[in-house]
Amino acid sequence: MKQIYNYQNQSRIMALAGLFVIILPIFIPNLFGPLGRAFPSLFSEWNAPKPRHLSLLNGALHQHFSIKQQYELWSPLSNQGWEPCTQSINGPSLPEKSRGFIQVFLDGGLNQQRMGICDAVAVAKILNATLVIPHLEVNPVWQDSSSFTDIFDVDHFINVLRYEVSIVAKLPSEYSWYTREYYGTGIRATRIKTAPVHASSNWYLENVLPVLQSHGIAAIAPFSHRLAFDNLPDDIQRLRCKVNFQALVFVPHIQALGNTLVQRLRRPPGKLQSSQTNYLREKIEDAGKYVVLHLRFDKDMAAHSACDFGGGKAERLALAKYRQVLWQGRVLNAQFTDEMLRTQGRCPLTPEEIGLLLAALGFNNSSRLYLASHKVYGGEARISTLRTLFPLMEDKKSLASQEELARVEGKASLLAAVDYYVSMQSNIFISASPGNMHNALVAHRSYLNLKTIRPNMVLLGQLFLNKSMEWSEFQNVVFKGHKNRQGQVRLRKAKQSIYTYPAPDCMCEA
Repeated sequence: MKQIYNYQNQSRIMALAGLFVIILPIFIPNLFGPLGRAFPSLFSEWNAPKPRHLSLLNGALHQHFSIKQQYELWSPLSNQGWEPCTQSINGPSLPEKSRGFIQVFLDGGLNQQRMGICDAVAVAKILNATLVIPHLEVNPVWQDSSSFTDIFDVDHFINVLRYEVSIVAKLPSEYSWYTREYYGTGIRATRIKTAPVHASSNWYLENVLPVLQSHGIAAIAPFSHRLAFDNLPDDIQRLRCKVNFQALVFVPHIQALGNTLVQRLRRPPGKLQSSQTNYLREKIEDAGKYVVLHLRFDKDMAAHSACDFGGGKAERLALAKYRQVLWQGRVLNAQFTDEMLRTQGRCPLTPEEIGLLLAALGFNNSSRLYLASHKVYGGEARISTLRTLFPLMEDKKSLASQEELARVEGKASLLAAVDYYVSMQSNIFISASPGNMHNALVAHRSYLNLKTIRPNMVLLGQLFLNKSMEWSEFQNVVFKGHKNRQGQVRLRKAKQSIYTYPAPDCMCEA
């Protein structure tokens, strides 16, 4: 009888456990969200590895810098002999009559769309056409449906470019049915799907202009990276610069939130409570200044890099599964070992590694650090070492109230816009890994001669492979290896992006 009773109890417990597993996703759907795309092990993200460079970390926590070193670190860049220069060079004036309307549909995140907007204005100029405010597609990764008018100030955009290109916020009534949905339901004579990557101006004149002349309207989709960087008239290049650096400004509420965050970052932090604080910081020379760290360490990047981030076998298997489902084996890095990838500088820096880089460059536990990031792979546990090094680290959520963040919360493009704005106001900007956000800010800050540190990925990859290196040697090598990577103007070479290297197309020698 007792055995039957125990058996019934065990059955009830198992049934309840099974029911709990079934209904858990209903009550906590976000818990299982990461499984939706690739079904890797979610639990690998909860088991962030311990610090991988303990010796270096210990050295970083006990370093001291002189007032002179701190002064040099935070000093602005000296004049390099270049200045912004976006006025048109003998370009054709705005024609009295437009040849028709140009529509573009832009994929990607905020900064990829930003480049597409600049190219769209240039194409409209090449064709003497009227540009319809670009349509921003819903990003499949970030799931953000924010429109152009949600992010950028449309009136400012049109006004700044009014003498260069004809721009309208929406199509006139006779064309109003040319919507994104219209193009998505069948083959349309007015849609151009064949624009090659980095097409020449002649390609547009030969292939898009006839459609404009026949129908009065042409839609180009896809449009990302659809205009060449070379062999274009100087006035077209200058126009792209003018759009990027003058016409595209964020809507007032994003600027207001950005200014609020900047003001709070510049306030004196008060006396630190960190156990690593050995001396008073109230008199530190960098008071009121802050550095922005763009920590590009999300799950997609970690998986696509095919590098080892110290999470052991479980993490490697989880990322491999994620990589296989998303890219079906089309990741060339997966063919190489972690050591080979790091030696070539192809592994994104972890929060721990970027923290050690910052410490070696002279930042310390009194430095105000703003973390610009979407979602860090491994969550707060992965950031813990970085926070140990920089206890005054802040982000949007730590600086602003829920009410202040209400209009941007859950909208990746708007959140990225806030980070972009705060980054542009910072004394120093550094990005953990190359990418569209990195490129856009490096270019914009170079255009304004602002200090911007570019990590030497090859050097750092090799240093972090050396497990016997002492802190003093690491610090010395890092400091020397980044002396000429702090915002010095780099002239654009053939085929390089004008949106990464603004000189000489967007700048003039003073």
